[in-house]
Amino acid sequence: MPNARLLLATLLITASAHAEKMSWLANDRLKLGVDLDLGGAITFLASTQDGANVINNFDLGRQVQLSFFSGPVPFEAHGQKPSEHWRHIGWNPIQTGDDFKNASRILAHENDGKRIHLSCVPLQWPLNNVAGECTFDSWLELDGAVVKARARLTNKRSDTTQYAARLQELPAVYANAAFPRVVSYTGARPFTSDTVSIIPKSETKHPWTFWTGTESWAALLDEKGHGLGLITPGRVHFTGGFAGRPGPNDTHGNSTGYLAGQGLEILDHNIVYEFHYELMVGTVQEIRAHAASHRPQGPPAWNFTQDRQGWHYQNAHDTGWPVQDHLHMLLDQDDPQFISPLAFWQASNAPVLVIDAAFKTTQKQGVVMLQPHGAKSFDSKTVVSFPLVADGGFHRHVIPLSALPAYQGAMVRLRIDPVAKAEPGAWMKVRSVRFEAASK
Repeated sequence: MPNARLLLATLLITASAHAEKMSWLANDRLKLGVDLDLGGAITFLASTQDGANVINNFDLGRQVQLSFFSGPVPFEAHGQKPSEHWRHIGWNPIQTGDDFKNASRILAHENDGKRIHLSCVPLQWPLNNVAGECTFDSWLELDGAVVKARARLTNKRSDTTQYAARLQELPAVYANAAFPRVVSYTGARPFTSDTVSIIPKSETKHPWTFWTGTESWAALLDEKGHGLGLITPGRVHFTGGFAGRPGPNDTHGNSTGYLAGQGLEILDHNIVYEFHYELMVGTVQEIRAHAASHRPQGPPAWNFTQDRQGWHYQNAHDTGWPVQDHLHMLLDQDDPQFISPLAFWQASNAPVLVIDAAFKTTQKQGVVMLQPHGAKSFDSKTVVSFPLVADGGFHRHVIPLSALPAYQGAMVRLRIDPVAKAEPGAWMKVRSVRFEAASK
């Protein structure tokens, strides 16, 4: 009997310790669990109908978690160099830990039964127990069948270089082998009940592919059309796929489906960067219907009073973070480019482009380029020049686009080339870029 009591006590202590590792939210539709030993990453999500966890936890690179990328590439720290397999990945702190099975450290955790807040110090994925010189914060709450999430990166890097924009995982989502079908809507008629798309397998050795999901959602589904959906309000750029073989709903299985919202973002050494996302366990019809509740009203408009709004540069840089009132883009390299995030609009609803900007340059012409839906890049047929008011003051540069014969149908991206050639001391300050129905 003493041995039995000792065994029982040991089991109770072990169970209690395990319970303390997890923080839970639940309602009549969902149960959500985050692991406090893994940076607060989401390790459990299940419908209350069956209680089956859909999140994959094969290693510390799975889960639903935050993951960010910047330079340099490769990234080295404290005398450590990444293995050849990870040299391409660069600076990459992730929420759970690293490839050496070290776990990220929780700084703060609150759970009032309605919302969880977590803060952690992430680790550099390719290196052994190297902190990311940053913190991650997550706020999670349940709303019916939906997990609503807000995420924040706060950088405190000692390397103050402004590295080029990198694709970010917003967030990284891994589901079990029972959900091998990758589905989204990629067409030119979003929110019209048009047919959804099965995302084809990658044709390269890398298992993931990229697409423009014009209804801002993607899902990993089983053969019955049920599974895990990722909704990214305001974002249409996705990556994902399935690696391995379809199989059981095993949270520790190696085979996995993957989704991530995508954004090309510059992550300054001192940036505070936030994004929102939502998760949903349900049918593709339910996931799609919920995504429609975030349907954008009107064509895109970007205001740069506090941040870059997802825009990035080629052959250029700006004066850094924080952003106050406008972006200050330096034009001291040839062919500087200011490029929007992927978006979606109909040309007929956006015949006029207005750039609220100030220019200091001796050059007289800027150029606007547009990328049609379905095109791999900017189309030479949708290029228009506009005169610069380059007296250093802010002006509305109004550019009629409807005169371009090829500016028709669906569009997904915009590029502004302020000048053609490098000019030391030249700059563009831009407050906003927006489409309008007619010139004002």
